[in-house]
Amino acid sequence: MRPNRPVTAILCAAALAMTAACGPGDGEAGGDAKPTVAASLPSGGEGIKIPDQLKDKLKQHGIDLEKWRGGEWKNWKKEDWLREAGDYINPVIEGLWDPDRMREAAKTPQPPAVDPDAGRDQGVTDPAPAAVPAKPAATPYRSTIPASGKVFFDGPEGSMVCSATVVKDPARPGKSNLVWTAGHCVHAGKAGGWYRNIAFVPSYNSAGKSAAQLKGAPRQEVAPYGVWWSDWAQTSDQWISTGGPTGGAGAPYDFAVLHVVPEKSTGKSLEETVGAALPVEFNAPAVPKLSGMTATGYPASAPFDGQKAYQCTDKPGRLTLKANDPVMYRIGCTMTGGSSGGGWIAAGSDGKPALVSNTSIGPAKAGWLAGPRLGPEAKGIFDAVSAKFR
Repeated sequence: MRPNRPVTAILCAAALAMTAACGPGDGEAGGDAKPTVAASLPSGGEGIKIPDQLKDKLKQHGIDLEKWRGGEWKNWKKEDWLREAGDYINPVIEGLWDPDRMREAAKTPQPPAVDPDAGRDQGVTDPAPAAVPAKPAATPYRSTIPASGKVFFDGPEGSMVCSATVVKDPARPGKSNLVWTAGHCVHAGKAGGWYRNIAFVPSYNSAGKSAAQLKGAPRQEVAPYGVWWSDWAQTSDQWISTGGPTGGAGAPYDFAVLHVVPEKSTGKSLEETVGAALPVEFNAPAVPKLSGMTATGYPASAPFDGQKAYQCTDKPGRLTLKANDPVMYRIGCTMTGGSSGGGWIAAGSDGKPALVSNTSIGPAKAGWLAGPRLGPEAKGIFDAVSAKFR
């Protein structure tokens, strides 16, 4: 690993050598990947009611819903890349995320690149932690880590993956449809806009099978609780205006909240369906007061294949990328690209497990991960998404 390389967001493992560290955009460390996209997409949508307001928004952007479902979403002309916070659209395309496409989305990612001494001169950065080997999560995931899962989405370079967590919605006790992930898993930041076909699969590959074992597997085995499409996503203004694949810009604000709906309605919420959701702890204790955190994710860069969930537990240290930015949590962990957005769990104010951060950045030679401390900006986003669907 070369010294003095910039911090890079662990953006998701993309198909066919698309970088695991950075998404589409200028100055990325990605490879020459070609999109892994179906030649033709199912029209789908039978039984799925598209809200009138979504249809109107699509029309405002010159998007024909049927053409979009038929493959128009693959048009990534810069002027068609919706960017602003209120521009988000993500109509359901039934059957798009089939088992093979989900499996391929994590194939052959490139590793992230980062200066191992990032933040050392900021005055509130602790020494880099010792690497903590990622351990396979116990199976079946639907019993051991039921709130965890994978996010799938499409960008200009192809299909990509991140990790995510089902979180509680105070406005709908016991019936949450909210998912927590990283900002760079839904929006490309300063150089781009919203990704497309964003969907969440809770307990993905619950049995923990390898990519080879999953070839030809039925959808029920890969997605035991089905595919949940994000009908709304929100990330920080800081990520949208400054976030990028290199330099760590926006990383302290690299979080996002999704509201999801099932591809095929069952009349149950996400929380009811999976039987679990974690509370989000805002303004969690400062580093010295935290005895430990556990990060969960689906790493996809070598030596991982993106199909299995892993975990790291460590006492966090501090990382500051810029003197005026909020301090981030940092733990030792060997998880790689694809683990982005995965939840960091610690004891909440009531002593019970709570989500306190999410994976954002890490080094090319995997040894540690860093995640934002969730403060007022994160709570504002969470409250806004919750209120939108009351």
